Amino acid sequence: MLTRRKLLSNTALLSALAPFAGVSDLFAGARKQKFNIGACDWSIGKNSDVGAFDVAKQIGLDGIMVNMGSEKNNLHLRDKFLQQDYLLASKRTGVKISSLAIGELNNVPYKSDPRTEEWVWDTIDVAKNLGVTVILLAFFDKNDLRNDEAGKKEVIRRLKRAAPKAEKQGIILGVESYLNAREHLDIIEQVGSKNVKAYVDFRNTADAGYDVLKEVKQLGRDNICELHMKENGFLLGQGSLPWQQIRDLVYEMNYYGDGWMQIEGAIPKNADMLDSYKHNLQFLRQLFNKKI
Repeated sequence: MLTRRKLLSNTALLSALAPFAGVSDLFAGARKQKFNIGACDWSIGKNSDVGAFDVAKQIGLDGIMVNMGSEKNNLHLRDKFLQQDYLLASKRTGVKISSLAIGELNNVPYKSDPRTEEWVWDTIDVAKNLGVTVILLAFFDKNDLRNDEAGKKEVIRRLKRAAPKAEKQGIILGVESYLNAREHLDIIEQVGSKNVKAYVDFRNTADAGYDVLKEVKQLGRDNICELHMKENGFLLGQGSLPWQQIRDLVYEMNYYGDGWMQIEGAIPKNADMLDSYKHNLQFLRQLFNKKI
């Protein structure tokens, strides 16, 4: 039983410690949060399709990362009527809209195409309307930033323009790319906004030739917004990534981000998608079963 004396004593302790930086970390163990686990809609066969919610419910997922659309449909999730369809599907199925992605940036590069500035600007509003806090900006294929100093410079310029709006709306712009930790940090530092962070995909980091654990540690907890969990061509836990060590590092860093991790891929050749995702979901729930 918490007596009045103990309550006053605890209050005094907290007051005494409050002026010191990092005091909240001392009490991090008292948080009762667990990660929510979702999936990218394109990875379950429902790319930018409201039908993703029904598939996600079959799998047992907590949520869905929704792709905004394509150049062909003019990033159709910007349409407010379609946004209502997504909200209704989420309510009907109990599957949350976890975050948004602009996957079309891989084909229509943010680093060079003028249309993409408007896409990012509008997607901030969509995120606000749908009640999510993270937007993934994809930097692969035609939008790859490796060995492209001019491209990085332009991306920094554009993010500087978008960041104030993201800050005002409470939205994080997450940069996902094959760049290393130092290069991601350089972009974040040059933009100069707490609402621009790195979107971490452990498989991508390994495929780019980097040490996954060192890279994530170098990025630091506060510079990561969300996590992709995948193994190309393998079920989670059956590929080459050191998942136990990844789990230990996440807990060691006391990382929580926006509270979501998204399964992407992790389907063996010719395997059933639903069965694979049920396995992957169970794997992550067992691996990350600690309250943080």
